Amino acid sequence: MRHDRSMKYTPQTHKPTWWRHAPLAIIATVALIGAFTLSDYLTFDTLQANREALLAFRDANYPAMAVIFIVVYIVIVAFSLPGAAVASVTGGFLFGLALGTTFNVIAASIGACAIFLAARWGLGQALSTRIEASDGTLKRLKNGLHDNEISFLFLMRLVPAVPFFVANLVPALVGVGFVNFAMTTVLGIIPGAIVFTWIGVGVGEVFDRGGRPDLSLLWEPQVIGPILGLCVLAALPILIKALRGNKDI
Repeated sequence: MRHDRSMKYTPQTHKPTWWRHAPLAIIATVALIGAFTLSDYLTFDTLQANREALLAFRDANYPAMAVIFIVVYIVIVAFSLPGAAVASVTGGFLFGLALGTTFNVIAASIGACAIFLAARWGLGQALSTRIEASDGTLKRLKNGLHDNEISFLFLMRLVPAVPFFVANLVPALVGVGFVNFAMTTVLGIIPGAIVFTWIGVGVGEVFDRGGRPDLSLLWEPQVIGPILGLCVLAALPILIKALRGNKDI
């Protein structure tokens, strides 16, 4: 029996547009709900009220506490929930400076990568394609960013004024490579993680005095100075290219 090749079935490989946008839509929905329902719970007051119970559970179940802490922190970052600063301080309070910083960096990096992938898979892919098909200023800016991708990503992580969720979303929307994003995220958040974890190491004494953790420490000259120095180092390749007459930046 002769088969008609023209009738051969060809499977469709393109996913529906709504499916590609689903992860980012879920994240946005959970973030919105969390902003209204969790802001009164993920606070330093909650940490103070439960610190004895947390320490007791840590002492009895250290590995379990470490896993639970990392998972909760990942969820907070991945869904842009309130309480990331509280989580970072809690890491120092429970695990000390070295392990606390390590757990904070791991959790924050995984959460950031989750947002990045969700945004790039849907909205980022569509937006990047449209920009690439254009011939205007937006495309030139996108090309300039890609020419200095690592420097720009480091700057977004190191500059304290850039919100964490912005540094997660913007690179995904302009087509930044995942490997560069992940690498600069892990390395770029270390200075800030050390500061917040350091605050957490002494938070028990602060609570004993009836005080609250002072997050303004980040803006002290001896702290912000080295961070700004790292910003300058990250910006050097961009400045050098600009001085050489690169028109794309």
